[in-house]
Amino acid sequence: MSTPSEFNQLHARLCAALGDPSRLQIAYALAGRPHTVNDLAAAVGLRQSAASRHLRVLRDHGVVVARRQGSRIEYRLTDGRIVQALDLLRLVLRQTHARPANWLVQPSQTPNVAEAVS
Repeated sequence: MSTPSEFNQLHARLCAALGDPSRLQIAYALAGRPHTVNDLAAAVGLRQSAASRHLRVLRDHGVVVARRQGSRIEYRLTDGRIVQALDLLRLVLRQTHARPANWLVQPSQTPNVAEAVS
């Protein structure tokens, strides 16, 4: 088991991996089901190469895993609770931020992502 200091380092690295708006959108897109890099790139509005780089960061930090399905590689979240944690953070933002509530996206809803990958 990790020491408290080591655990805090792991926690900080996980937060850093999720600390990019495109990677947050990717995580939300993967909440429903696995997707290929091309599906994710289209859903998030990135070039395939950029989506691949973001997926590598998420994979290196244990947020997603890749699995070959025939000739395709699909990505999925390692744990669905990641999105639950992100939703909790969004609720905290909604309740504590001074801006009007309508500027924030509802929990588990990222604009156009769910529609684009369906």
